[in-house]
Amino acid sequence: MSINQPHPKKVTYTEYLTWPDEPRYEIINGIPYMQAAPSRQHQRIVTQLTGELYTFLKGKTCEVYTAPFDVRLSAAEDEEEYHVVQPDISVVCDEKKLDDKGCKGAPDLIVEVLSPSTWQRDRIEKLNQYEKHGVKEYLLIYPNEKIVEQYILEENGMYGTPYIYNEENVFCSKIFPEFELAMSDIFS
Repeated sequence: MSINQPHPKKVTYTEYLTWPDEPRYEIINGIPYMQAAPSRQHQRIVTQLTGELYTFLKGKTCEVYTAPFDVRLSAAEDEEEYHVVQPDISVVCDEKKLDDKGCKGAPDLIVEVLSPSTWQRDRIEKLNQYEKHGVKEYLLIYPNEKIVEQYILEENGMYGTPYIYNEENVFCSKIFPEFELAMSDIFS
């Protein structure tokens, strides 16, 4: 199966659990998508941001995780879950959502670094699923353009107009207001 070629039938989480660890897949709306290995630039950004988040969250109740880390978006006890994603970075503040398989329910913060094989899925399908399932803050990082889009879940349960940061700005998380980071540090 090619990286972006959808599987012909809907796949459940129960079926997903029977697959080998490699290659890695995500399931969105029951459709499995193979995950390509990230670029060096992608990994550098993920490592930099994960380190900053880890340092900031140390001693707090929230924990940061990097892919591969399964996020089952539904918190229901349904093994027929049709949404299993592996965000580049996930921050989970409710330890009841964590189990040995990953996260069951929406993380508080998700970061996706866009790549040629995933940008459309990250910008459309995952954005819609993260909004629907209540991810409070969603960051899309465009490595080549050196831009970050920040989506914040509003009281109406929908993402508002995204905040846009470039490498000259200082990023400020809306759910962790004390967390600030010079964008130039992410893209260095």
